[in-house]
Amino acid sequence: MTNWPLVSIITPSYNQGKFIAATIESVINQGYPNLEYIIVDGGSTDDSLSIIQKYNGQLTWVSERDKGQSNAINKGFRMAEGEIVAWLNSDDTYEPGAIHEAVEYFKHHNVALVYGEGDIINEYGQKVKRFEATQSFDLWTLINVWDYIMQPTTFFRKDALANVGYLNEDLHWTMDWDIWIKLAKKYEVGYINKVLANSREYGDSKTSTGGWKRFGEICTILRKYGEKRFPPGYFIYGASTLYTNNAHYRLGRFITSNILYWVQIYFQRKLRTRHNAM
Repeated sequence: MTNWPLVSIITPSYNQGKFIAATIESVINQGYPNLEYIIVDGGSTDDSLSIIQKYNGQLTWVSERDKGQSNAINKGFRMAEGEIVAWLNSDDTYEPGAIHEAVEYFKHHNVALVYGEGDIINEYGQKVKRFEATQSFDLWTLINVWDYIMQPTTFFRKDALANVGYLNEDLHWTMDWDIWIKLAKKYEVGYINKVLANSREYGDSKTSTGGWKRFGEICTILRKYGEKRFPPGYFIYGASTLYTNNAHYRLGRFITSNILYWVQIYFQRKLRTRHNAM
């Protein structure tokens, strides 16, 4: 790896004029000297394109109809020339220095995927809480329990991505979880104990509105990779969907976040015990 390997960041977008300027600024203001930034727009009808065009010369963009988010991201991956690649959704943001942190980690560790800590932000960009990533990577937990990796904090080697295949375009909510598992089954995975990115959660966000369709897709991943009988993830995500899908949305989010917090603490303790015993 050269001193400043080319890093390619992909942003899929559709009608995200409300947030996309903050996303773009968080990428181009990284200060990383060898950066390729590609925005793949799905043919937005709001003011997204007029905002993107203000940054001509600092990024590459295309706007045309696509087959959904996964298809748009894959299109960007195939355009990308970087040794290291990542995608940042058009309502999420990087923390300053995130790309430098990822590159430094790749320089010193033979991994295909690295992830870090992240914050949840609201519609107005205010930090709400920390997304506590599991610091000791454990493939069994990732497969059978839950996706404890916050997507915008991830970076990976493009050659490894090409080797395992790009995103499954039939998946709309779990394509990131699926690719983490495919990479982890074949390569080493690393962790950076720093906040690298922010994930925006609000009432109209994709994750918040997935409901039972999202849960069905989660079950597909659990059945594909996990234990044949009901792994813990069935019950964790089932409870989460039940609460967040009821009429009392805010109460549901509060109850769910607390359930998932204590489940996470439980499995983190189990992981520490397991790793200490090795």
